[in-house]
Amino acid sequence: MVDLRQFDELHSVHAICILVREWWQLEVAYADASGYVLDHADGNIFPSGNEFCRKALGSQEGFRRCNESLKAVSERLKSGRQRSVIVRQCHLGFDVVAAPIRFGGELVGFIFAGGALHEEPRSGQRSELFSSVREFSDGAQSLLEHALSKVPRTGQAERGHLASMIEYAAAEIMKVQGGRESHSSTIAPSSQGDSVSALVQTKFGNIVGASKSMCDMFGLLEKVVKSEATVLVHGESGTGKELIARAIHFHGPRAKKPFVVQNCSAFNDNLLESALFGHIRGAFSGAVKDQKGLFEMADGGTFFLDEIGDMSTALQVKLLRVLQEGTLTPVGATKPVKVNVRIVAASHKDLGELVKTGQFREDLYYRVNVLRISVPPLRERIEDLPMLVSHFLSKHYHGEGSPPVLAADTMAALAGYPWRGNIRELENEMERLNVLSTGDEAIAPSMLSQRILNAMPRDEIVAKPSRPVCTTDIAQGATLRELVEGIESEVIHQGLIRTHWNKSQLAKELGISRSNLIQKCSYYGLERKN
Repeated sequence: MVDLRQFDELHSVHAICILVREWWQLEVAYADASGYVLDHADGNIFPSGNEFCRKALGSQEGFRRCNESLKAVSERLKSGRQRSVIVRQCHLGFDVVAAPIRFGGELVGFIFAGGALHEEPRSGQRSELFSSVREFSDGAQSLLEHALSKVPRTGQAERGHLASMIEYAAAEIMKVQGGRESHSSTIAPSSQGDSVSALVQTKFGNIVGASKSMCDMFGLLEKVVKSEATVLVHGESGTGKELIARAIHFHGPRAKKPFVVQNCSAFNDNLLESALFGHIRGAFSGAVKDQKGLFEMADGGTFFLDEIGDMSTALQVKLLRVLQEGTLTPVGATKPVKVNVRIVAASHKDLGELVKTGQFREDLYYRVNVLRISVPPLRERIEDLPMLVSHFLSKHYHGEGSPPVLAADTMAALAGYPWRGNIRELENEMERLNVLSTGDEAIAPSMLSQRILNAMPRDEIVAKPSRPVCTTDIAQGATLRELVEGIESEVIHQGLIRTHWNKSQLAKELGISRSNLIQKCSYYGLERKN
């Protein structure tokens, strides 16, 4: 039996558990394929914000009924008719939101949260609830009424949000396990060194790759995670530097402490300084209260500073002090604050070259460059392409049956493309193909984005497209306005997919205001489908 609790270390799953607890006072737990809660096997009864649930789990009869409710959830998931999240009522009438976890197509368990009401109970339902509770626990009417008033409520929209979060957590777990299985089945160790590489790849399941450059990086990463030293991750944009930082944190000695991320190119100097070091009330206009900085929030854990090469020299001095002395001074304050933070820095720029031009302090460079991990670009690990394509097609597929597959000449076209956007660009392309694919046949080269088609020799492009890819293929007789709008709609749509629907980022790239972009999205009907 697989102990699904091992996946609690995943940052996304951990964050969802925290949000569910803070927003609805509910706990997220795992059950095996038979519906038995894994924590119960260890004698741990997970707490709940629902007093009735606590009463039920604290009694023999109530505990039995709770298990029967979860067994019913398991039976429904086993039936095969339900492949995604479900919502059922337990023996007391509270919602149980559960998402199946399948490894290799087989149900190994599910992740769930239970104990909320999605609508206000009517008089008869209240009486039935109180009567059921009295069968296994004493309670005066007034106490039961008070307990009912405290039961978490999730309206239709909130229940949908909760279901989406639970489903996402299950998808993340299956994605990681799928990567592990892919690595273990793809790599056949022929020597002791190869065996170690295969083991490392299984451990860092979020990072997909089996090429020599990736195996070398995994070997180095295995050593780095055991240390507390500062790490510099270097690689082109889109190569997955944040994934490396997360692996360092969640497989290292600080895994149970906070993991904080800040992109140093996202803010100007003043905002970045306040974000990093915090400020006190009255430090500047709008500072109405004391605010902790990200360094304090990361205390005891890991702070990932992305694009550190874009930080100004003035802030570099303050960062150097944190690294050397472990202290910082919030904006407007006079008293230093002590922090214990492991720094993982990243940059797509060559910091050594920036030192030569005076754009990066030499002393700071040697402080962050204690351990260096270089992430290879996709064009230098093109042998990983089939594994990555399969991974991303599965990740972004939400339909029935198996995800789409690529025709051999389509894969050849991808292999010949330079991938300047690296893994991020590839993932966006696979997400796009998932949307355009009919699912009836292998994806032909003609369905690829125009920039990839333009890089192919003309005789390699299949003439018959399975679906229109470019809006310039508008039928003859279209007006100039229709042609222009068709092109504009396609450019915006592809930009939204590429930026993961970040309209602020896309508006900046297109050189228009965000409000103008929103209007155009509304005009063309380009709204993200959940």
